[in-house]
Amino acid sequence: MILCVTGPMAAGKNMAAALLEKKGFLSIDADAAGHKAVELCKERILQEFSPLAAEKKIPLLAEDGTVIRRNVGALIFGNSALVEKQERIVFPYIDSIIEQFIESHKGRDIVINAAVLFKTASMKKADAVLYIDSPCIVRFFRARKRDGMKACHILRRFKSQRMLFKQYKDTGIPMKKILNITGAGVLQKKIEKALCLLRPLDSKK
Repeated sequence: MILCVTGPMAAGKNMAAALLEKKGFLSIDADAAGHKAVELCKERILQEFSPLAAEKKIPLLAEDGTVIRRNVGALIFGNSALVEKQERIVFPYIDSIIEQFIESHKGRDIVINAAVLFKTASMKKADAVLYIDSPCIVRFFRARKRDGMKACHILRRFKSQRMLFKQYKDTGIPMKKILNITGAGVLQKKIEKALCLLRPLDSKK
């Protein structure tokens, strides 16, 4: 079974993926794959975005020569044309990394931990989607504690993800939504129940 674990910021995707690993799943973090992909296509990113970055006085490279991903994100955030340009550059590399992971672990249960997998070709690899969610106020304080982000930045991220559930639902892939509020123990039980419902669908695929 290939399971996409997703959900909005600070809902508990990482916790869910870790709990699935304890049940024997192998996990690949699409965000980590994205970090690797950015370095693999660094030259194209610099070619496309350096002029605008220079104009806005936003450095794109760290002292060690790696891409400052947060600055790239700040540069393109809110501009759909720039976001799409960046995705066209990076997503094929992410797909390649995920494809290699799946191919090297054939026959194993796999978790793809990802926020926006629906935008990539790798979405077609998923047998089912486990959508982890939490109330906005809970996610807000989790994000503040975890990331130390400014409130305005968190709210901007929340706003950008407001259609996330619908975007996954529109893929047509079987999906179960889990509310994560009270911690790992309850979340584990909810995941186990969801897997019982999703596995029969997987076996029919």
